[in-house]
Amino acid sequence: MNKTIFSLLVTFLAGISTIIGILPTFINKKHINKTINFSLSFSAGIMLTVSYTSLVPESLNYLKDYFNTPVLFVYIFIFIILGIISSKIIEEKIDIKFQNNKLYKLGIISIIILILHNIPEGIITFLTTSNNTRLGLHLALAIALHNIPEGITIAVPIYYATNKRKKALIYTLIAGFSEFIGALFTLFLLKKYLNNFILSAILAMTAGMMLQISFCELIPSALNYNKKSLTLLSFILGILIMIICEYLI
Repeated sequence: MNKTIFSLLVTFLAGISTIIGILPTFINKKHINKTINFSLSFSAGIMLTVSYTSLVPESLNYLKDYFNTPVLFVYIFIFIILGIISSKIIEEKIDIKFQNNKLYKLGIISIIILILHNIPEGIITFLTTSNNTRLGLHLALAIALHNIPEGITIAVPIYYATNKRKKALIYTLIAGFSEFIGALFTLFLLKKYLNNFILSAILAMTAGMMLQISFCELIPSALNYNKKSLTLLSFILGILIMIICEYLI
């Protein structure tokens, strides 16, 4: 198989694994509050861990050839703050339209943030696989595994807000497919313009957006269900699963 086609296929499969996140929507509806509570706090654990263990370190790594250490952290901090501000602006715009449907708003915000997260992932997976097949497959597997709980972040709020599993599936597919879009952009448009500084900025801003939605939306929404023990356990489980994905795969 042509190496370019193989790299595109690997990136596509890694991204599309988000659809497995639809599975919690098949849980009996009598457990609806527990399912939503679990999914929101679990997703917060996922997003925070991805930010701290993957996005920020990768962003620092891409930027280290440009600046010395003190300046490096200043730039990363600025990018993270820009991400937080951007997420807040998106949230406020969406709030106007979906202020009476909190879960739906959460699902839409998650889609936007995960698309912004998945596009650079697609770029990196495609470039890595093109240059080193074994390393690319290793990276794609890790990405696929952490895309599953990210899919839950979208599927559960959308499904329980609309009672439409098909809509939840479509939105989850859109977020997953964005990884493949990143690969296509790289292949046809970005390859000669991309540099480590741009990738670093994208990753750090995405981390900021994930921090904002976790602390300002997911965790407060989960706590509204008055199941503090479940919220804490789900949050910790999300952290543990992402640590395993990041470091043991």
